[in-house]
Amino acid sequence: MIKAVIFDLDGTLVSFNLDVNSCRTKVIQYLTEQGIPRSLFSMKETAFDMLVKVKKYLTANGISNQKFVLTEKVVFSIVESFELESAKTTEMFQGVPEMLQALKDLNLKIALCTISGEKAAGYILNRFNLGNFFDAVFPRESVSAVKPSPVHVEAVLSTLNVKSNEAILVGDSIKDVTAAVKLNVISVGVTTGLSSMDELMRSGAHYIASSVSDLPKLILQINEQV
Repeated sequence: MIKAVIFDLDGTLVSFNLDVNSCRTKVIQYLTEQGIPRSLFSMKETAFDMLVKVKKYLTANGISNQKFVLTEKVVFSIVESFELESAKTTEMFQGVPEMLQALKDLNLKIALCTISGEKAAGYILNRFNLGNFFDAVFPRESVSAVKPSPVHVEAVLSTLNVKSNEAILVGDSIKDVTAAVKLNVISVGVTTGLSSMDELMRSGAHYIASSVSDLPKLILQINEQV
């Protein structure tokens, strides 16, 4: 029986319009200025992936963890500046408030699990008056590791007090699906963002939806099968 729905944000509830290339370029520029080899990084990697490499490099070279903490702080500030710009121009997908209300009417718990920072996520929720729908909001600052790490989703499940087989995770990217699959959470891939239908299916999504508006009906169908 489904008792909770966990949502990604960008690309799932609102359009994904972050200037990814400019953001990654600026992060790489900063990291190389800190003496970290440019060859370690790829424009195909997220800033979070880059930071994993930075930590390994600094540790291998006997550099104190304090250096990593300071570096991480600056990288997150760079990412945050791009996120806030994106948040000002993103558009909410059609039918999102109605869908969230329908889930509330089904007495489901609703949470947000996003790699976006607290400021950008909060700005978007306030801008579109969505905050009251959510029982819990988990931006990247709230956990030690973000999706696809299961740590991010585990924190949500714990707060909502639901088991993994009582929850659905809805997201537009492979990382969303991967995080769900690792915990045996039902994953719903939506084709409104980063990943294609084929990519979502290959990564293990249990269901594919063209829009989050399909969710109430899907959940009713799943619960009828239990």
